[in-house]
Amino acid sequence: MLNAVQGVVSKVESAVSHVHHHIEVEATNIFTMSDEKIIDLVYGTHVHAAEKSFDEDSLFVVVENVLMRSSQIIDKIVQGVHVHVDNIEEKHSKGNLSVPLCTLKAINNELSCKAPNEETAHKTTLAILNKLSNYTWEAKAVLALAAFAFEFGDFWLIAHHYHSDPLSKQLGLLKRVPGLIKTSELQKHRQTILELSSLIKLTMRVIAIFDEFEKLSISYDLKYIPGLSIALDHMPLYVYWAILTIAACATKLGILISSEPDRAYDLSPYSQKISFIFNQLTMQLNVCRRQLAEAEAYRRLCKLILTPTEIMEIFKALVFYKFDVVKPLIDGSTNRTVNIDVLRRKNVFMFFAGLDITEEDISILKPVYDLVSKKEKSYTIVWIPIVEQWTDELKKKYEILRTKMPWYSLQLFSPLAGIRFIKEHWQYKGKPMLVVTTPQGKVENLNALHLIRVWGLKAFPFDRKAEEIISKERHWIGSVVNNVHPTIETWVKEEKYIFFYGGKDNDFIQTFTKNVTALQSDPFIKGAKINIELFCVGKTAKGGEDHGILSRFWTGIESLFFTKDHKEVDPVTQEIQKLLSYKNESGWAVLSKGSAVVTTGHGSAILKVIEDFEQWKEVIKVKGFEVAFKEFHTKVTHTIRHCCRLDVPTLGGKAPDRMKCPECTRTMETYISYKCCHIDGPLSAHH
Repeated sequence: MLNAVQGVVSKVESAVSHVHHHIEVEATNIFTMSDEKIIDLVYGTHVHAAEKSFDEDSLFVVVENVLMRSSQIIDKIVQGVHVHVDNIEEKHSKGNLSVPLCTLKAINNELSCKAPNEETAHKTTLAILNKLSNYTWEAKAVLALAAFAFEFGDFWLIAHHYHSDPLSKQLGLLKRVPGLIKTSELQKHRQTILELSSLIKLTMRVIAIFDEFEKLSISYDLKYIPGLSIALDHMPLYVYWAILTIAACATKLGILISSEPDRAYDLSPYSQKISFIFNQLTMQLNVCRRQLAEAEAYRRLCKLILTPTEIMEIFKALVFYKFDVVKPLIDGSTNRTVNIDVLRRKNVFMFFAGLDITEEDISILKPVYDLVSKKEKSYTIVWIPIVEQWTDELKKKYEILRTKMPWYSLQLFSPLAGIRFIKEHWQYKGKPMLVVTTPQGKVENLNALHLIRVWGLKAFPFDRKAEEIISKERHWIGSVVNNVHPTIETWVKEEKYIFFYGGKDNDFIQTFTKNVTALQSDPFIKGAKINIELFCVGKTAKGGEDHGILSRFWTGIESLFFTKDHKEVDPVTQEIQKLLSYKNESGWAVLSKGSAVVTTGHGSAILKVIEDFEQWKEVIKVKGFEVAFKEFHTKVTHTIRHCCRLDVPTLGGKAPDRMKCPECTRTMETYISYKCCHIDGPLSAHH
């Protein structure tokens, strides 16, 4: 009876123990534990202020050699692959390595003879981390791997010599080597042994990446490699999983050489986790290397630009990370590849543009190409596509666009080496730009497209000298409006007075049209033989919206603005800035005589001048229509006050740091505004 009761009690205790153990395992299910929780636990074991330093690099080299040789022995014993172990290429450690033997033995003590479950592996890992509390994160992982290699390598070295060396045979009996290398056991556990060997090699590769990160952090400023900070922040987490996997591998090896080699302990969750971490670390390392290469390319470009010597050197530094891997260009006129030497001793127009360029963007450059390919052969054009991430679809789009360009095209389906420099120093912001460089690589114009859009070949060769000459041109309105409407060109040639006007308010447009039409018919105007025409920008003859004309007009004005934004403000520049400031107003107007601008004004002010014609018409007899209109307009602007707002489209080029008000010359307040017109092309998203 007593025996029966004791048996029941024993079963109940066993059941309670099992439930308690199950709850504990559930409580520390490491594969569902959050990263934040693990990092908190790991940081709780670390003493940063007292970090020990030793030559972990040399120790890791020794550990690598031990594990690689062990792997070769496993292949020979388990798979029958004949490898001459002595011929394996070894890495060499530098200097005299002082192995922290007591530390390795203490770690080994933690790794030995542990129960095969996740909870125990977790506790073992934390115990090892506590023993290594004052070592660096990389050193912790290297020491844990070294402790494992100490036993693992010893076991397989004895196994290798077991049948040929008496001492190895006796040591093998102590380490239970015969139990694992018997033919029957090898056949039964062959896959398990190979998986164990593969997992420890993968863990070793993970720890090798730790070393790569540490070397980068020592050698370079983190601001140049932002990805490195992310990797280093996660290092405690990665070290935890590396040591946990080592603990699991040690337990699995212990099971294989125990009296119960068939006990279940699945390593696949550890393998999956460490594989995920390896892939993550590899991606992070690649990001860091790319960022480092970009930083080096940026530094090299900054240095080259300060002391330019040859356009070829500048071009290669802008495009290629390695100068020994230089891709050819494609000649659009022949569709054949050519060496980049074709750029040598040339003035190069570098056309930076994404794959969203329009037919209009390309057509602007075609007259330039015709000129440089036939007459001005010391100049050439090359398209450098700007694409953040190439895909098969984008490659197809590139090919379609390239066939439309008769000039040279770069075909490089990878990021440009100098993309940071192009964005930061040359202010590339997603819109096409044409950088003009001399044969020595000196930049003459950061974006000649503004000049070309307005002046065409008249501004050739689009360098500083040509820009300076043309910036003094008073007859600028004609260059903007001639390609807007064919009738205007005739009016300009006949040097008629022309009112160009527009705005957001339809009532203003109707009133303005009515008043100018009345002015045209005024007997005084007719008697003085003053010919006046009017053109409403952005309106069709039937009163509808014409976004095409509106877009071309304001794109031309913006281009004019950018050709002058870095110069002293002269009367011409002031008129352009004034007009641009009226772009989003209820109304605006420009009076020109032919292509020469007389005055620019807010719609309400110009309308007031026309409405009060009777007050100033007698002045026309003395000073002429042009001067009389301008003087009265100046008088009106002193009585009609409105805020002057200048929206600078920064995608088109570098925005000036400060702006003087085009009306009163005070320094304007700076605001940031964002705009999107929900369509592609020149009207879309200005930031």
